[in-house]
Amino acid sequence: MLAFTISTIYAGGFQVRLQGQKQTGMGLIGTPMNFGASSIFYNPGALSMMKQNYSFDLGVNMINSNVLYQSTTSSYTAETDNPLGTPAYFYGAAKLSEKLTIGLGFYTPYGSTTKWDDNWAGKHLIQNISLAAYYIQPTVSYKITDKLSLGAGLVLVEGSVEIQKALPYSTDSYVRLTGSDFNVGYNIGMYFQANDKLSLGIDYRSKINMQVEKGSALFSIPESLTSVVSKTNKFDAELPLPANLDFGINYQITEKLSAALEIDYVFWGDYQELNFTFEENGEVLDNTNPREYSNVLIPRLGIQYNLNKMFTFRAGGYYDQTPTNENYFNPETVSLDTYAYSLGISIHAIKNFGIDLTYLGLNGKESVKTYEPANFTGRYKTTASIFGFGINYNF
Repeated sequence: MLAFTISTIYAGGFQVRLQGQKQTGMGLIGTPMNFGASSIFYNPGALSMMKQNYSFDLGVNMINSNVLYQSTTSSYTAETDNPLGTPAYFYGAAKLSEKLTIGLGFYTPYGSTTKWDDNWAGKHLIQNISLAAYYIQPTVSYKITDKLSLGAGLVLVEGSVEIQKALPYSTDSYVRLTGSDFNVGYNIGMYFQANDKLSLGIDYRSKINMQVEKGSALFSIPESLTSVVSKTNKFDAELPLPANLDFGINYQITEKLSAALEIDYVFWGDYQELNFTFEENGEVLDNTNPREYSNVLIPRLGIQYNLNKMFTFRAGGYYDQTPTNENYFNPETVSLDTYAYSLGISIHAIKNFGIDLTYLGLNGKESVKTYEPANFTGRYKTTASIFGFGINYNF
């Protein structure tokens, strides 16, 4: 009955790290970069290498995403009607000494909604999903030498989720699940400034197990079935947010032009199945949903050009391979092999103050996917346009 998942809501095979506009402009590369306070997310090791004593970074993104579904046996099509997503971030960092820097980050990497029509062909798999997730990361960074620095942050996560799917009892039957959880992880990184031209970075963000306990389950079903399935219930579920290991290199080609390469390894293989345990009617409702995700590599390329003291331009691109199993592809949050490109500009018209503007375009490769437990097959295509705005103040 409940063949769906909430892991893609929290973690998303469609993983876009919108945690700093400068990094977004370079294809979301940040591990080998020293961009001030936003290093709290991308590489805490780089934080103590910032040039200023104080750094503040604030930004918001506007996500317009769309999924198109087409039946493989007829002319039927369906399309999502997603509202505008607006994930935001704020970072602040301060040097306590020449070697020691502390910082605090707040960001909302997963705060969007996926909405299918209530009567689309896959309504028994999913109708709509909504998430609000908040991350807080206190961070400390220490410069061991003039070239090498280390950093670590404690990651505090508070999230809530709401999911709705149709049930096969009547035309308007459905189940709505809501739940929340608080959990903890960590983020550690190392930054190495080999010389004036070459810098390297490595960062590891830990896996976080999100555990929904006594979430609320509301069943809208015919009265004749309430003796079998209660209209209200509680459920437990546990799912992994995968660990990430990132490695990057940045090279200053000329006085004005630099290029960066980053490889991100995402441990999606930790997500093999999702189990639901219900407080009442467990013998009817408890189930296991296979996912069998695989670990993936994401290569990224980016360039930065400093035109003058006022304008800096950036561009980048990457290939994000889907971690999903083609036999267990559920359309809660559609994840396809995705090609992405980005553009960015920084404007410094006032001393110590900067404005960052970015655009990120994503195109998911059209593919035929199947969810075997429900015998549901279709052709999917995804697109997303993301505009970002940020301001920073360093002194």
